[in-house]
Amino acid sequence: MNHMNDGEPQYQTGFGNEHQTEAVPGALPRRQNSPQQAPLGLYAEQISGTAFTQPRHSNRRTWVYRITPSARHPKFRRIDNGNLRSAPFTENQPDPNRLRWNPLPAPETPTDFIDGLYTIGGNGDVLTQAGIGIHNYYATTSMHRRYFVNADGELLIVPQAGRLHIHTELGRLHAAPGHIALIPRGIRFRVDLPDATASGYICENYGSAFVLPERGPIGANSLADRRHFEAPVADYEHTPDESAPTTQVQIVQKFGGNLWAADYDHSPLDVVAWHGDYTPYRYDLANFTTIGTISHDHPDPSIFTVLTSPTDTPGLANADFVIFPPRWLVAEHTFRPPWFHRNIMSEYMGLIHGVYDAKAEGFLPGGASLHNSFTSHGPDAQTYAKASTVPLAPNKIDDTLAFMFETRWPINVTRHAMDALHRQPDYDSVWDDIRPAFTPPSA
Repeated sequence: MNHMNDGEPQYQTGFGNEHQTEAVPGALPRRQNSPQQAPLGLYAEQISGTAFTQPRHSNRRTWVYRITPSARHPKFRRIDNGNLRSAPFTENQPDPNRLRWNPLPAPETPTDFIDGLYTIGGNGDVLTQAGIGIHNYYATTSMHRRYFVNADGELLIVPQAGRLHIHTELGRLHAAPGHIALIPRGIRFRVDLPDATASGYICENYGSAFVLPERGPIGANSLADRRHFEAPVADYEHTPDESAPTTQVQIVQKFGGNLWAADYDHSPLDVVAWHGDYTPYRYDLANFTTIGTISHDHPDPSIFTVLTSPTDTPGLANADFVIFPPRWLVAEHTFRPPWFHRNIMSEYMGLIHGVYDAKAEGFLPGGASLHNSFTSHGPDAQTYAKASTVPLAPNKIDDTLAFMFETRWPINVTRHAMDALHRQPDYDSVWDDIRPAFTPPSA
């Protein structure tokens, strides 16, 4: 099998841009999408990420020119789901309690990216394309002759430890901790591990595709800039002798909430050229332009939104991806960490590195917390005691990178995540030392 190129990938920049790229000169038709005979003996194929008739501003499709059409494959068969679950989540009743987990333990046997998927929970329904699934992953071996495609939702991958080399139909992406990678629904890929192991978080978005949030009164700049998103250039795998038994590879498809597999006699990553705007991409979170108050009071965390999956209700997200990066705190006469809060939205938080400024203890890199709809939460006792008495001066939080998957519906947790030994049973105790300090004025 001829593999994709080694070394650092090249990228095309821009979020939602119309890209065109070819790994072999002359592979891309210049004047039309589907000529009677595609160049170089390739097959033309369209991948539609939206309905044909959706408005132009939201319509997403890519034309690919591949060695073998994707229609040529044998029957898929059901395989075991492992620790992967999908909406609707019905194993447990919805739970209003605050939940927190330590990092996912390492698997005891060699585990690739697919087998390392571990579902925390989610909401909605994969068949009606609404809601999200929330997963951890922990992989200890590369995907050898194995590929994954998710027909249920796009995958927003947030690496926490270990780099991911992601080989997709449209080219290669390298994503290290501090980056995110997004694989659109229906795009095939495999994951190599240059650091031998890798772990992190995934938001599986069943709803409308992630887009950049509106800036509103912020204006034309700040937050995530389109030009910092990177799409791959064409790169391909090809099996020269398709009759040889050693060319067999496995394609695992997530469809309707379950895993299916088929054995192909060729690589599904055989796209030699493509053009379109339905693409994978990566983004370096260090490029996010953070804004905040320069007077008083802590602003809503929506100012940290990187990507949003909108709904029919303006401003109400199916899912938001929010980060809490290094930043200056300068607000005067203000309690600077996030305030005590009850939110109609449900909040799942993870920590990529460092310390989260609202939790002094117990919230570990690789760990996570869940505060469901209208669940009371906020700074722990130690954080509150310090932040409410410290002399206020400009202060920079350097060692931190936390994130949040925020969603409009309650998140129902899987049985294995609720019963996990790495779930902290005493999370509520972080607020035990907060005592009433009310002092009525003297008569």
